[in-house]
Amino acid sequence: MEQIIRARRLLCESGWRDDQQIHILAGRITAIQPIAIGDRRRDAEWLCPAYIDTHVHGGAGVDVMDDDPAALTTLAQHKAREGVGAWLATTVTAPLPEIIAALQRIAAYPHDASGAQLLGSYLEGPWFTPENRGAHLPEWFRELALAEIDQLIEAAQGTLRMVALAPEKPDALTAIRHLKARGIRVMLGHSAASYALTQRALDAGADGLVHCFNGMSGLHHREPGMVGAGLSDTRAWLEVIADGHHVHPAVLRITCQCAAQRIILITDAMRAAGMPDGLYAICGHNVEMRAGVVRSAAGGLAGSTLALDAAVRNMVNHGGVSSQQAIEMASLHPARLLGIAHQLGTLAPGKQANILALDNQLIPQQLWVKGLAQQ
Repeated sequence: MEQIIRARRLLCESGWRDDQQIHILAGRITAIQPIAIGDRRRDAEWLCPAYIDTHVHGGAGVDVMDDDPAALTTLAQHKAREGVGAWLATTVTAPLPEIIAALQRIAAYPHDASGAQLLGSYLEGPWFTPENRGAHLPEWFRELALAEIDQLIEAAQGTLRMVALAPEKPDALTAIRHLKARGIRVMLGHSAASYALTQRALDAGADGLVHCFNGMSGLHHREPGMVGAGLSDTRAWLEVIADGHHVHPAVLRITCQCAAQRIILITDAMRAAGMPDGLYAICGHNVEMRAGVVRSAAGGLAGSTLALDAAVRNMVNHGGVSSQQAIEMASLHPARLLGIAHQLGTLAPGKQANILALDNQLIPQQLWVKGLAQQ
């Protein structure tokens, strides 16, 4: 049966339109039309594409690495509450058998109708270096070997979408080409790589930077570092954690001025997201959340508790971008990175009906995933 949602404003591929209605049938958008003159019915203030969180480890007390398939359902439902219609389950550096088991659980996920749509997996590690390691434990770092990469690809059974690695690792450029030939996106991070080496990795096919500014060599006027390469190279997608802690608001504005069309808003959320302050675990060690900020015993940031809808609002309030630009950073841009912009990322006839209703303060009101309203 056809479903119609009427909105005062709707964000389509050409921008905001007033008084529009969207038609849905069998989980897909069939038409977007002006509401008939005289029809005062409205189901939403604003409608936009549902968000896509490409980098999330956990939330609601669970983690992607938990040896419990139900954790993925809990996390999918948690993400839906922040306007996320689709997401990548992101692993962490861990012993190889634990990473393989996590990839297998993600591949076997039954795609429950409740919650955000699980698009696949994102390997964050174990191919990093100790400098700028963040919360990742260096004793579990590994060297890049094509046979081991293929073992992990096989474990994921066609669901591995992205891999993060440090470009200074031996054979990194060969590994990047190998992954890209298999349709897997490659992000660079947790690394001390120079500007020149980062450029070579991008030349080899790498797609961008993992949580830009965090876990990498920073920008200096004589050595631009990884950050300089990412800001200046128009090929590079830039993951950004816009929570006000990982990146200063002034740096958000600078990044928007340099690369607004290449920013991908992520949460990098861990199991403490949506939970009260206290002790939690990440990457096999304990961390503490105080006032919503998670730090290791050494005082370093250890993931985030950010919600993606808050990241969108922060980009408007602190990044100096429009609501359309901020929404696209959380929808269209990740869809383009993943190569699924023909299915998701904008509202248009023929696309999957992943739709988000917002109020005029960008607060989520209702989410539809494949046309089904989420509770």
